[in-house]
Amino acid sequence: KEPAATIVEKLKDVTSYEGEDAVFECRLSRETTQDAQWFLGDVPLQSNEMNEIRVQGMRHTLILRKVTLEDCGSISFKVGQHTSAA
Repeated sequence: KEPAATIVEKLKDVTSYEGEDAVFECRLSRETTQDAQWFLGDVPLQSNEMNEIRVQGMRHTLILRKVTLEDCGSISFKVGQHTSAA
């Protein structure tokens, strides 16, 4: 069983204007096969035309495309027992 990854670089608060992209980044202690999940409020996010979710090694990135006022709120990233929010 692989050791659990921890969040070593937490999310930072982002301020965006309507129509801009908002970018959130998190870095883990190690590459992992554990499920990592992004949330807007309590809603899990999937990669689609409005949200781009990237994983490059230990770096996990969420890009919210052309944000609107409805996108305002708390973004969180969870992996295992660890959570970071912005």
